[in-house]
Amino acid sequence: MVIFLQGCKLKCLYCHNPDTIETSGGTEYKTDDLVELALKMKPYFGKKGGVTVSGGEPLLQSKELIPFFKRLKEEGIHTNIDTNGRILNHFTKELLDEYADLVMLDIKHMTEDGYEYLTGMRNKETTFTFAKHREASGKNMWLRYVLIPEITNKPELLHAMGAYFKNYKTIEKIEIQPYHKLGIHKWEALGWEYQLKDARENTEKEIEDAVAILEQYFKEVKIN
Repeated sequence: MVIFLQGCKLKCLYCHNPDTIETSGGTEYKTDDLVELALKMKPYFGKKGGVTVSGGEPLLQSKELIPFFKRLKEEGIHTNIDTNGRILNHFTKELLDEYADLVMLDIKHMTEDGYEYLTGMRNKETTFTFAKHREASGKNMWLRYVLIPEITNKPELLHAMGAYFKNYKTIEKIEIQPYHKLGIHKWEALGWEYQLKDARENTEKEIEDAVAILEQYFKEVKIN
């Protein structure tokens, strides 16, 4: 079960859910109603399923997610946060340390200029500070990385990411998302210009080469 929350401080050029960027809008739900929905779906989760909260950026609502995740844990439901890692306040730490079984952390870029180009914001180190906190907690984490030819799919960037995280014990896998343009129609519907129209999709060889590099550093590399 995936819940997409409204609002994000980044505006990633490749975002395929641009309708969740604005902090206004969305539909309010009571915690009890979401828990009830999760309980109805519990038979379908199996041993590996559960509830993932994504966005937007879900940690903008860390305080509100604490009682929700607490209830899910009481019901024996696995909990997961899909985040860009820019928020690490008191509420976020409590949510992560006490109630989030898994964190999926988006790594946008390994350089400051590249991070700013893709997200519209500076200070990529917030993501790495977030990763250090999760590592120190000893709780499971996956990394996620969008592979864009000539932008993020460069051998030096992949090696840099691998070298940075190679000694992390909590990282179970890295998930690679090959670049696609499936979200362009959403940008157009919002009246926003999609700035990566000229970017191309990866060739099979480029994906294979990227995987070969990352397999040198991570226990598992998965292509989504």
